[in-house]
Amino acid sequence: MVEQTDVFRPMATGAPPRQIPSRADHPVPRLNIAQQSTPLSTNKFYANFFLGSQGQAVWTHPYSLAWSKGTQSSRSWGMAVSHIDANQRVFGPRNSAVPGSPVQYYINPIAIQSIILSAVELGDSTVLTTDSLQSFSANANLYPQAGSSSKITFPLVQGMAFVTGIYSNLQPAIQSSVFFRSASSAAASANGIFKYQITLEDGKRWLLYAVPYNGQDPQLTLVSNTLLRGVPNWSGFIQVAKNPAGLSGERIYDNAAGVYAVGANLTASTFGLTGTYLFQWKKAGLTGRAPPQLLMFALPHHVESFTGPTPFAKTDLRLQTTTKGVANAVAADVWTLVEASLPVDMGFAPWNGSLPQGSRSAKTFSPAAISAINMVAASEIRQDMNSQTNLDSMYFSGKALSKFATLIYTVHEMCGEPDLARLGLGQLKIAFARFATNQQVHPLVHESAWRGVVSSGAYTTGNARQDFGNTLYNDHHFHYGYFIHAAAIIAYLDPQWLQLNKEWVDMLVRDAANPSSADPFFPFSRMFDWYHGHSWAKGLFESADSKDEESSSEDAFFAYALKMWGRMTGDRSMEARGNLMLAVLARTLRSYFLMQDGNANHPPEFTGNKVTGVLFDNKVDATTYFGNNLEYVHGIHMLPLLPYSAFTRSSTFISQEWSALFDPSNPSAPDPASTVRGGWKGILYANLALIDPKRSWEFFAQQDFDPTWIDGGASRTWYLAFAAGEFF
Repeated sequence: MVEQTDVFRPMATGAPPRQIPSRADHPVPRLNIAQQSTPLSTNKFYANFFLGSQGQAVWTHPYSLAWSKGTQSSRSWGMAVSHIDANQRVFGPRNSAVPGSPVQYYINPIAIQSIILSAVELGDSTVLTTDSLQSFSANANLYPQAGSSSKITFPLVQGMAFVTGIYSNLQPAIQSSVFFRSASSAAASANGIFKYQITLEDGKRWLLYAVPYNGQDPQLTLVSNTLLRGVPNWSGFIQVAKNPAGLSGERIYDNAAGVYAVGANLTASTFGLTGTYLFQWKKAGLTGRAPPQLLMFALPHHVESFTGPTPFAKTDLRLQTTTKGVANAVAADVWTLVEASLPVDMGFAPWNGSLPQGSRSAKTFSPAAISAINMVAASEIRQDMNSQTNLDSMYFSGKALSKFATLIYTVHEMCGEPDLARLGLGQLKIAFARFATNQQVHPLVHESAWRGVVSSGAYTTGNARQDFGNTLYNDHHFHYGYFIHAAAIIAYLDPQWLQLNKEWVDMLVRDAANPSSADPFFPFSRMFDWYHGHSWAKGLFESADSKDEESSSEDAFFAYALKMWGRMTGDRSMEARGNLMLAVLARTLRSYFLMQDGNANHPPEFTGNKVTGVLFDNKVDATTYFGNNLEYVHGIHMLPLLPYSAFTRSSTFISQEWSALFDPSNPSAPDPASTVRGGWKGILYANLALIDPKRSWEFFAQQDFDPTWIDGGASRTWYLAFAAGEFF
């Protein structure tokens, strides 16, 4: 019987397992963050405001905000607001090695201080603090000096249509380093709101709405081409918004002015093949006035998914985002979104989404295929699991554990060799136990400063980037996803093992993908950003271009691992959450990471790269953190090749990518897979199985196969099964 399932049902909320020590310190200090009872989100959009110099921008989309810190012609200490149009992008050099010679990167200019919300009292003693750090929102506060009772509070909410500054007993100073061409008062659409129309010297038009708490006219006066000054001792809130749409856009803003976003509640459920999720926006201001609907900006993948009344709330007002296409303004307090094709029948076996429900997983192969796979498996399963997993990296150790788990599953389930599988499973459980008992090279620790489970590597070595920055919350979904996946397969093959290890694996889930804000030890959804529809890999590192993600495939792999661990543990909510995340990721990967012909969300000068490489909040660079080879740039968006790959990587995209770049039969392909060296070669040919399984099989089944063509996170056994599975 099909039942509705709450996607965010809380897991355990107790302390981590006793083998995980606790410590109160962390290499990154909590810089001017107000105390709060709930754990702090480390990987969210606003992190630049409590990291390093506090001078880098945060992106709410479509706007960015940055603390001015006395820079540029305005010499302001207020909060600078910027919006970048498509014609302001800066393009990198063209890569002539790629067909069509696309640019290697595009970036949006930073530090353009279009409108600055400030106050006369702000100067070089100004202090920036943050509070109320949640998944979709935070408050940034500017105080004239530490301990002051006066301040400007900026509610930061993803998608907010207005940038709002809440003034407490200060003299407003609205500034611009782009320079004011004109600023004039205009008739407001509601009592108690004072409206101004602003044109900057770049020709861009902005609207400003001031709402005093006591009805006092702010009397904003143009003092110079960099300053609009108001009256002293003013309390209320000021909103600014960019208007590219003339009178029609102004009417939309007028109808929504006086109300601003302060946060969001997210709910989600699944029913059969359908997943539904809702953003319930929290708002403040003149909430009693009509119309009460909040104006927010939706990204392209949101608009595609809107259902119920939400599509009818979409307006004609649109603003360019930096790296996510054009955003649409939506006048609604609640957004309802749907994913109608959840991969509920996907398991550990090769999966083909083009087949009917109930017949999409392959567990039976021909005798000839089984014989070929078993010949390889008999050797691979005897590899030294201890040496391959006992490493100083959670990432590489996890990859090896997942690789062996997948190999053992293949032997047991698809090749009918339970004795051989049993031999490997015993060794795998010993290797896994090193981590579950916290005896690895750099044991895990729960730190209570930010609240999460991290590698002790940076504590002991002093290197913040040890194991890709795990201690500073980089890449936790990548690292822990491999352990969760390996654990799910072990639990499937040995249900008794499950109860002995469930608490430790659940801890990894809670750290990276906690479903509840009620957990005092881990924040809600640390890695996955439900507004953007994908994860951010960057943790507690200040960055001029803000958060980023390199491996979109490992992001999807984490969701798949979550789904399968939920299935093995009987946690229907976790399994449903993994299914919904996979469906959302399939959409966002197609929209923003894997660029089929005709992709409209990135500039045409760039889309010929086919993949984004590294996607930041503010730029996209077709490279990796470890090199520019095409097999690196594309392969990092392929690995690990597992059942979810057929769901998140469309055959159309794979065909276009392979034909243009890697097909040895194409004389103009710049990086033929046949000439690629090392494990990346195996990754490319395993990916080929999704569109040409026969060719993929022939590659992995060849007699003179070089084992160096298999990377440390995969096995030839699985790749053969993966290709064979696509024949059925």
